[in-house]
Amino acid sequence: MPRRCVIAVLDAGALIAIDRRDRTVGAMLRVRRRDSIPVHTSAAAVALVRCQGQRQANLARLLAGIDITALHDSAGRRVGELLRANNSKDRVNALVALPAEPDGMVLTPSAGSRRAAVARGGRSDR
Repeated sequence: MPRRCVIAVLDAGALIAIDRRDRTVGAMLRVRRRDSIPVHTSAAAVALVRCQGQRQANLARLLAGIDITALHDSAGRRVGELLRANNSKDRVNALVALPAEPDGMVLTPSAGSRRAAVARGGRSDR
């Protein structure tokens, strides 16, 4: 059986936690990096939290070292499919979950986001 690539995806809650120097989320990221698990986020999550420029130095340092998934036409179609399949209207959670498909994990401090990730067949990790 071929080895699957595992990635970790940060949602907006995780990005806010990093900006606020949350130790729990910071520890989760250190473990992922130690284990060479790529860390990603979505441009939608960045758009939700990146609003204070230079005041968000912690967030800026993190974003400089991770992959940010761009929004494009095929992503829009896939989000629509996820929303329809899960009877959901939370477009941002669906956009955040896209890079985690099919075997990634969404790192989030939010129970609602964890439920959204699990509903779409992914995993979430706190």
